[in-house]
Amino acid sequence: MRSALSALLRSEESFDVFDSGWRTARRSAESLRPDVCVVDLDCPGAAGILEGGQEDGGTAFDARTRLLVLASAARPGALRKAFEARALGFVDKNGSPRRLVRAIRAVARGERFVDESLAFGFLEASRMPLTARELSVLARAAEGDTIAEIARGLHLSNGTVRNYMASATRKVGARNRIDAIRISQGAGWV
Repeated sequence: MRSALSALLRSEESFDVFDSGWRTARRSAESLRPDVCVVDLDCPGAAGILEGGQEDGGTAFDARTRLLVLASAARPGALRKAFEARALGFVDKNGSPRRLVRAIRAVARGERFVDESLAFGFLEASRMPLTARELSVLARAAEGDTIAEIARGLHLSNGTVRNYMASATRKVGARNRIDAIRISQGAGWV
């Protein structure tokens, strides 16, 4: 997908396009200092790209780099994470190439751009039922950590971890811990 997207954008005369895999994206952005960085939220490393660069909750990119994300309304949690990372543009992955080009131009001018097809996903994202602690417990469980490992890693008691797990399971309407993880991952929360 990255190759096709790069080829499409290179056909636009006014764009200088550089592409990078998610493992080297941060490093590339630091050296190139792009005006706009386009990130696919379904990319395996998108969460790491959106997180971790600044203590104030911003992205790992230079403050002058504007973030535009390719998203799907079916993953409201991912939309929420991108919004919290201060993404300025949100384009439906299934939208037209012309729409993406318009979004890049708008974001480069410092304007917000949101595909109307993502509106329902944003509404769903605002109703995310889990607390930050419940999310962290579920995320650790999704990685295969045991209750004891989660408790040690988050500095909690085993009972507290079980309570967070039970609460998260109930809030997402899951039958069990595995189902809660599946539902949370499907929504893009974890």
